[in-house]
Amino acid sequence: MTWSKPLHIEEATIDPDFNMPFIEIDEARNSPVPHRYVHGGFKGTAARFSFYFPPANQYQSRFFHNTYPMAVTSDIGPFPIQFEVAVGDLGFTLDSGAYYVQTNNGGVFRAAGVDPAVAAYRVNAAAAKYARKVAVQVYGYEHRPYGYLFGGSGGAYQTLGAAENTTGIWDGFVPFVPGCDLAIPSTFTVRMHALRVLRRRNRLPGIADAVAPGGSGNPYADLNEEEAAALREATLMGFPLLGWYRHATLDSGYFSNISGMIPALDPTYVDDFWSKPGYLGGDPANAIHGDRYRLETTIAAVDWEIPVSITISDMPKGDVANAHLVITSGAGAGASLPIDFADGKKLALIAHLDPRITDVKPGDTARVDNSWPLALETYHRHQVPSSDRYYGWNQFRDAAGKPIYPQRKVLVGEAGTINAAGSMLSGHYDCKMLMLAATQDINAYPWQADWYRSQAKTSLSGDFDDKFVLYYVERGHHENPLDALQRAHVVSYAGALQQALRDLAAWVENGVRPHQTAYDIVDTQVVLPNSAAERKGIQPVVTLQANGGIRTDVRVGDVVRFHAVIEAPPGAGQIVSVDWDFEGAGEYPDNAPLSPAERAEIHASHRYQKRGTYFAALRVALQREGNAATPYARVLNMAQVRVAVS
Repeated sequence: MTWSKPLHIEEATIDPDFNMPFIEIDEARNSPVPHRYVHGGFKGTAARFSFYFPPANQYQSRFFHNTYPMAVTSDIGPFPIQFEVAVGDLGFTLDSGAYYVQTNNGGVFRAAGVDPAVAAYRVNAAAAKYARKVAVQVYGYEHRPYGYLFGGSGGAYQTLGAAENTTGIWDGFVPFVPGCDLAIPSTFTVRMHALRVLRRRNRLPGIADAVAPGGSGNPYADLNEEEAAALREATLMGFPLLGWYRHATLDSGYFSNISGMIPALDPTYVDDFWSKPGYLGGDPANAIHGDRYRLETTIAAVDWEIPVSITISDMPKGDVANAHLVITSGAGAGASLPIDFADGKKLALIAHLDPRITDVKPGDTARVDNSWPLALETYHRHQVPSSDRYYGWNQFRDAAGKPIYPQRKVLVGEAGTINAAGSMLSGHYDCKMLMLAATQDINAYPWQADWYRSQAKTSLSGDFDDKFVLYYVERGHHENPLDALQRAHVVSYAGALQQALRDLAAWVENGVRPHQTAYDIVDTQVVLPNSAAERKGIQPVVTLQANGGIRTDVRVGDVVRFHAVIEAPPGAGQIVSVDWDFEGAGEYPDNAPLSPAERAEIHASHRYQKRGTYFAALRVALQREGNAATPYARVLNMAQVRVAVS
């Protein structure tokens, strides 16, 4: 697949489309903190921006610019700060002496016929340049503020695309929880395959228990050959073993966001999968045939409100998420419409719609068919890249390095990266980059940050050490924890992201290079050193024991004694808080008194009043200045132990 060379934007470049800025709101605001709010856009386009300026006495001549691929097409009024869960809040940016920049990426994300660089970085670049002019007006003196672009997940692709395709717009970049440029759809499909195979005999609870603290350590112990192969395949692709704690609610993740790409780019795949040797469905003896359904039904109603939904007369017994509704009669015959979810017999459709949907009417016949999602579960096997730097795919090569499965003519990940970043990722850029990745990320596998590091090391050569640093966040998730189950097992990376932005600014403005996290890649899994001194980075390291071990077996009412050692990496700051969650409920109701220190030993005791298995947890926070009062740049980590109560 070939792509046209993307437009390179420099500080002096006048974008042919985004060159006439206007302001429609300019006012002082006091919530959530005092600031000056400026909102506007670019004439003749749907592109909009918002700027948030701190009071002059806080301002330190810099800005933080967050990006995330979300289109906002309203021409009226401001839009909310996006990805606020990652940023923390506006107070952090202003407290850091920076103003905040945000755009709607042009309001045309993934629109047909539109240059993908528009949403990836062109609108952001135009807004960043104009924000500097506004800053001069706001503060009343000539200056060039330092600028730092950051974004997570899809926003990480945008940040990387901006780094590689602009010069002089931003001075540094923080892409966080990034994927590699062939991640789509493979990081989702390999999980889907494992979920289907391992749920057939309910093996996921045992896997999660085996890898949890105090478990057997052998997640393969009770698996048959097919199950062991599915788990091994997902693990070697990069799915972190600790991520299976969410097994009860795990699904295909963000797959629905991109599932429509594959039928459009590779329409013959589904037929090849079910009929040709070398594909899982081409083996008539494989159990996947028993999971396939094709239910004939009739269209009862069509609702054109977004998301478009179609009500049918009959429903299959299996899960319909990611299955297709294939229209078999009427003017829309032949349309194959991916399903997002079902509400009774009402099917909400994924946004990637076949244009023939407009011809679908009540009374038409249709088929609910899961042939596509089943076929796509192993699509990653047929997407092996040419370079062995993409470690997750090396399991699908023979001894000579050749793919062992039939390969498709298209690499779908390239299309996803072009749409998000505006170009494929080379690792070559100006300025400095501080990347942040999470070791328990089940959506953008942790090794993929190391893949980009290898790209940068090759492309930047002798400048590499002066331009790239990687932080890993142990126990970090793709999203920041939202519910009690997540809080019981993972920590928010918000504080680490905030500190990364401040560290990037210190690196650019004062030459203070951050201390990169030390790590190894073992069978595509990221492995961190056990001690803070060896690990470095910015995150505290926690060692926790119950009655002297990572597992203790006690009776109801017995006293369980906990002991923890907490260490800060060199120069990372001081431990400022310690929170206990003895019941493993994700609530952390018990706070231990602590004087800020680089190392702390904590003792506690607890009695359990009911039988059961508890994963007691200790969550700690580190703050660079040792400031226990500030809510900002508190870098978290946690540890668990198993308490079996009989």
